[in-house]
Amino acid sequence: MLAADAIRALVQRAVLAPSSHNTQPWRFRATTSAIDLLADRTRALPVNDPFDRELIVSCGAALMALRAASADAGLGTRVLLLPDGADGDWLARVELTADPADTGLAALGPLIEQRRTYRKAFEAREVSPDVVASVTSSVAAQGARLLTLDIEQRQAAGALVAEGDREQWDDPRWRRELAMWMHPRRDGDGLSVPALAAPIAQAVVRSFDMGSGVAAKDQQLLTASPWLTVLTTAGDDVRSWLQAGQALQCALLVGCRHGLQASYLNQPVEVATLRTRLQALLGTVDHPQLLMRWGHPTETLPPAPRRPPEAVLEAVAS
Repeated sequence: MLAADAIRALVQRAVLAPSSHNTQPWRFRATTSAIDLLADRTRALPVNDPFDRELIVSCGAALMALRAASADAGLGTRVLLLPDGADGDWLARVELTADPADTGLAALGPLIEQRRTYRKAFEAREVSPDVVASVTSSVAAQGARLLTLDIEQRQAAGALVAEGDREQWDDPRWRRELAMWMHPRRDGDGLSVPALAAPIAQAVVRSFDMGSGVAAKDQQLLTASPWLTVLTTAGDDVRSWLQAGQALQCALLVGCRHGLQASYLNQPVEVATLRTRLQALLGTVDHPQLLMRWGHPTETLPPAPRRPPEAVLEAVAS
């Protein structure tokens, strides 16, 4: 039996998980012995993510953060996925038990606050094979795969990223959706821009196709990234997307343990025609879910804004 303050503390750490456009598309419903994770589809991205795939992946990352935070607090957990089936918003129930905490997850708990989405250039040093193996193994432990791209695959992936940038920016609906999530930091969600500059930034994004410039910048970031990976799953349904999100969060926390941060170049996964080409490039029947770049950051960034727990947590019921 947990007090309301203890439940709130767990949710406060769970919402530090990454999400597409920092939409934070989750809700939590709690009793004194369980926390339910629900999709908040009012925060969906219908143009960028028409099937809610990235929304569910984001919720899966929050689920793993909740599990790690619970273990860090000395709690055992039992997880039930999709209690109402794959078509509902109720994605998971985490039962909080008196069983011994999972020591592996508990070790990841202190890293939750250290994770950042690092969109800048990384240090010019390689990621050691031991660290690559550690992060890759953490993904496999969650039933997904983390594939490392070789030199030829990196070049081809860079071309797909650039093509995806141009296609997305060419779509006025996509630009309007992106602009809608560009907020001053005080709003607690979205892609942070200075308050005074927000209206101008939104207007520029809505009005101008900057695909070619963004494509060149993203290709440069990709080429210079010490380690480039694609996270894949055997299936491509709601359960698989939850699996991908949990594997993602686990990998990010293990990476933090070794001094790594990561960010995403997901254009070839978000554009349907490019996703099949990325799959062919990888030579796998698995489904690409995330294209990720990893490395050692050159600076420590402030955390992205988050909504407070009371904005996402229903009152704790007995």
